[in-house]
Amino acid sequence: MRGLLNIATNAFMELVRQPVFLLLMTCSALFEVFLAVPYYFAFGDEPKLVKTSALAVALVSGLAGAVLSASASIARELRTGTALAVLSKPMGRIRFLLAKYLGLAAALTILTYVNVVAALVAGRMAFDAYGQTDVRGLGLFAAAVATAYLYGGFANYFLRRPFVSHTVLAMVPLVALAALLLGEISAHAPSLYEQARYDWRLIPAGLLILFALWILAALAVTCSTRLDMIPTLMVCTAVFLLGLVADYLYSRMGGTLEGGPWWATALYTLLPNWQLFWLADLLETGRGVFHWGYVCKALAYTVGFVGALLAVASALFEDRELT
Repeated sequence: MRGLLNIATNAFMELVRQPVFLLLMTCSALFEVFLAVPYYFAFGDEPKLVKTSALAVALVSGLAGAVLSASASIARELRTGTALAVLSKPMGRIRFLLAKYLGLAAALTILTYVNVVAALVAGRMAFDAYGQTDVRGLGLFAAAVATAYLYGGFANYFLRRPFVSHTVLAMVPLVALAALLLGEISAHAPSLYEQARYDWRLIPAGLLILFALWILAALAVTCSTRLDMIPTLMVCTAVFLLGLVADYLYSRMGGTLEGGPWWATALYTLLPNWQLFWLADLLETGRGVFHWGYVCKALAYTVGFVGALLAVASALFEDRELT
């Protein structure tokens, strides 16, 4: 167990030290907040547009982070021979893969956390045609990100610490502090009829996105046991796009709510249905009360899918030549 935790911790720290991880986290969070800046004239649906767009950015950035991190953590180590050095010790291949996946899942959790906080801030800053841009909130969130970069530079220059990892870890509490201060000091009015407030329903919606990213991470780990980064990205993107239209494809193959052909049902079961994790459309329809029971069922679905994918990854990795 100690070896498993050590490899998982090292995998997590290795991923958060990647410059692309910091760049992805910063760009996605700032872009989500920037979505609340322009005037949209969406006939009163501006807050819904901002919230759903911010959650979509979190999902797409997590997809890119899962593929890039899995390729950096597994495919590169297999190619350079680092994995052989680790497996030469009393460490089985299954535990090695599980530890790598745990480190990847932890890194994606950090990325999704920052993105969900940015989505909360963007949802609070959103305004309709009668409101105006919350310049104070935009500056406060940007200042939190800049402070994290300044801390990373200070730790790197004076303490000889890694810049990227310290910046990433500093951004975690700083964005939360910025959101807290924004809720206390900003008197932003998104319309003529109400004051700005946080939409806490974005938290369970963000959790569902995190569950989807965990499945994508398991798929990326499975592909990385045999493929390099570009083929892994292609496979994950194809599965992601097919999963978005899984219900439509099932209906075209003759499937209904009562059932369908066995082969269509088998394919529908094996393909992840991402629509189960995307409930952002319920935020402004009057039915946006999320039941935590559904989140628990989605977690059980995620655990089953991740377990199946890691079993396939173990079978592919078992006879992989490491030399």
